[in-house]
Amino acid sequence: MRAHVLLYGLVGGVLIAGLRFIEYRWLLVQHSFEVYGGIVAAVFAALGIWLGLKLTRPPAPVVIREVVEREVVVPAPGGFVRDDGQVETLALTPRELEILERIAEGLSNQEIAARLFVSENTVKTHASRVFDKLGAKRRTQAVQRARDLRIIP
Repeated sequence: MRAHVLLYGLVGGVLIAGLRFIEYRWLLVQHSFEVYGGIVAAVFAALGIWLGLKLTRPPAPVVIREVVEREVVVPAPGGFVRDDGQVETLALTPRELEILERIAEGLSNQEIAARLFVSENTVKTHASRVFDKLGAKRRTQAVQRARDLRIIP
């Protein structure tokens, strides 16, 4: 008895599913323009919403962390005496010597400008003149030649 009821229910379900499929196909054929138009409209609506949310989203917050640098002071070797004769021979000005000493400390042009309260272009000009007077092409060459001539410690 149960087998008959289950078989009857299964056949009824298949029959109903078949009728719904036929109805769906008839509906799709009969109203195909409206169905396809609705699908296209839904796709464009979804794309528009997604794009609108993407473009109007507030930008991610920018986190700026301040890093405090400790100044490292390297003491001059004991007994250093500047060779003033070399300074006069090369015609180095006090400001150029100051720039050269800051270069020897490893500071950038921007850092030197901030410490000496001058513009970065002024630092570049003085550094260029120091390089010319020492016959150097790079900062490291200038520092090494100045140390060899006992102009800086």
